[in-house]
Amino acid sequence: MMALRQEAVPRPAATNVIATLLEKRTGQQLQANRAWRIDSTLTPVLQARGLPDFDALALALAQGRDGALADAVIEALLNHETSFFRDPGVLEQALSALAARDRPIRIWSAGCATGQEPLSLAMLFAERGVPVEIHATDVSSAAIARARAGRYSQFEVQRGLPIGRLVRWFEPTGDDWCVRADLNERIRYRRHNLAGDPVLPGGFDMILCRNVLMYFGLPMRRRVLDGLSDALRPGGLVLLGAGETVIGQSERLAPCREWRGFYAVV
Repeated sequence: MMALRQEAVPRPAATNVIATLLEKRTGQQLQANRAWRIDSTLTPVLQARGLPDFDALALALAQGRDGALADAVIEALLNHETSFFRDPGVLEQALSALAARDRPIRIWSAGCATGQEPLSLAMLFAERGVPVEIHATDVSSAAIARARAGRYSQFEVQRGLPIGRLVRWFEPTGDDWCVRADLNERIRYRRHNLAGDPVLPGGFDMILCRNVLMYFGLPMRRRVLDGLSDALRPGGLVLLGAGETVIGQSERLAPCREWRGFYAVV
């Protein structure tokens, strides 16, 4: 394996090539406050491919002849940060908002990463005996593959998953925990790019798109929010991350009066 040069730090020209590729493929912008991710996440890619520095990586990407290298760069840069029952009060609100509806409930978890969010929803609805159809998507093929596998480390299950639910819905497998098949089968996973692919068909009662819009520029946020609006059934709701809003970014969605933190079609 070729050793990295000591001066192998991303220079502005190389950073620009990498950031352009990320935005073209995913719609996500690599803001200045996230540029550190290039060094921290792509150094293993350099080492694995025997590239001496980021200039060599940028040159290979610019030539566009190595699709596997471009895929590896994108996968490394994507943020898969998630946990079970993140903001549990919000998820309980989601259940309350939907449980009384007199039709089969359809939910879309957009940007689901490695599956903890849709699994949390599946557990909540199963425990209350409320039928639900959950679709879960992410731009990362690797994340979707992990979500489908339903296998989590001890560290991952300790992040937000109560011991009672761990024992009820998961089975120990070596040092890891595997979600029970009857729970994981309630979720339909697929790769989907919010920035470029058509919205999922069929209409949804709720779409969770938490901490995804923050990576997009304003024009892309507007486009994505319009798409989510189109994907809602009448009376459907959108849930964004705690630090995200539709205010100033969408004329089609507005804060929901009944359910705090949710948004409804105007």
